[in-house]
Amino acid sequence: MSNETPNQHAASRSGTRHRDERPIGRFSSLKTELSLLIVIATAIAFIMAWILLKVGWSGWLAMPLTLLVALGITYLFSRGMTAPLRQIRDVAKVMADGDYTLRVDDAATARNDEIGQLARSFNEMAGELQHADQMRRDMVANVSHELRTPVSALQAMVENMADGVTEPTPANLEGILNQTHRLSDLIAFLLDLSRMEAGAASLNIESFDFADFIDETVEPLEIADAGHAHTIHMNIPQGIIMEGDQDRLRQLFTNIIGNALKHSPDGTAVLIEAREDEDNGTVVTNVVNFGSQIEPEARSDIFRRFVKGKTGPGTESGGTGLGLSISRWAAQLHGGTVKVVDDVRGADFEITLPKYH
Repeated sequence: MSNETPNQHAASRSGTRHRDERPIGRFSSLKTELSLLIVIATAIAFIMAWILLKVGWSGWLAMPLTLLVALGITYLFSRGMTAPLRQIRDVAKVMADGDYTLRVDDAATARNDEIGQLARSFNEMAGELQHADQMRRDMVANVSHELRTPVSALQAMVENMADGVTEPTPANLEGILNQTHRLSDLIAFLLDLSRMEAGAASLNIESFDFADFIDETVEPLEIADAGHAHTIHMNIPQGIIMEGDQDRLRQLFTNIIGNALKHSPDGTAVLIEAREDEDNGTVVTNVVNFGSQIEPEARSDIFRRFVKGKTGPGTESGGTGLGLSISRWAAQLHGGTVKVVDDVRGADFEITLPKYH
């Protein structure tokens, strides 16, 4: 027994029925096709009427028969022209029910006229909707997973203390505090993600010294990294003055530098170097960790939402999968970019920002 819905079945039948039905569709303009249809129908009707009158038929019989033939020709050609529109209608009904897998068939998308363009655009839209729907499902699943882990850990810790299994020692309380920090970070990431989706992000533009800004950004990261013996080397010229929203840029650099620390083995170094590109009016910063390389085919994927880094030798792999996506968003808000570039020393994140907003 078929599992197709009525609309799916209608769309499937429509696609099969009209797959080879292309009496016209070869011209680049629908107006040209309609004009050609009118000319053909008129010419055939005229010739048929002339022949019938020539052989002695009465005009009262010849004219109705000629009109019927003209209407039949018009119907035949117009049916082929409107077949893709019927397919689009049927597929749209199925998509309204939540199924984004169907597409208008190749016979429709191969047309050269506006209907063919519409069919191709419709298939592209259907693909984007299917991708967006899958992303929504993945986001719900990932967020649920990310929230469940710290909440379950907190619940277990508090229950053990309430039952007297564990004592509220400073170490146990620190574990609870770490889980609450993780929850707080995740919620902050999700709020930033919602702002990013909505396109609502106001910037507080001000001038600042770039070297001092990086020093202030790195200081809390060094404190949080205590115990892992990482060394952060900074090679940043003094006197670089730029404009931007320091809070958003601090998100950008905190996530990039923090990511480098997480994926570097204990006792290794992370390099932060910057230079001023006067020709392009930008400040280029490279954050290099010497712990690993990122394969070229994976360099664009790591900036997608909820894509986590693979387990490696660093202090903490994985995370929420939102940090790098938000970093790219913060750079784009300032008209800049962030990407992974080739570097024999290790994974190199290059951040390019305009000096003046």
